[in-house]
Amino acid sequence: MVEVREFRQSDWPIVWAIIHDVVSAADTFPYDPAMSERQARETWLFSPPGLTVVAVDADRVVGTAALGPNRPGPGSHISTGSFMVAAESRNRGVGRALGEYALAWARREGYAAMQFNAVVETNTAAIRLYERLGFVTLCTVPGAFEHPSRGRVGLNLMLCDLSSAPVQSISATTE
Repeated sequence: MVEVREFRQSDWPIVWAIIHDVVSAADTFPYDPAMSERQARETWLFSPPGLTVVAVDADRVVGTAALGPNRPGPGSHISTGSFMVAAESRNRGVGRALGEYALAWARREGYAAMQFNAVVETNTAAIRLYERLGFVTLCTVPGAFEHPSRGRVGLNLMLCDLSSAPVQSISATTE
């Protein structure tokens, strides 16, 4: 059973290992593959009103999420989230647990929606999960991500409206 809880400083070595593995693969996350541990810590560990959490399975950290406002000021009513799961724990419900926690957190904090700014379009497992959680792809920025084996692929802008109003999908992809 996966439990999601707030990040503790003692979690950092495992969180860093997960971040390093995901980012250095350079195929699903739009961070610099050469990101240092210091840069990862500064990027991933959110301060209030944001929150960093970990997914734990049998007392072992198997995933992490960074949650907070998507933009400051007039855009701060929209939340954002980033999720990473350890390679050996993928396809075991960790991403779903993190996503469900993130959406519940955003609702509890009074956000109107959750927006993902850069979901790599070839990361189909994540996209399918996000769609099951209620996200829609608003648009795709063609060629915005340099994939190591597929070349330039698109980045999806995805949104989950936390109110009752449905969100319409708008495609800006060129064929």
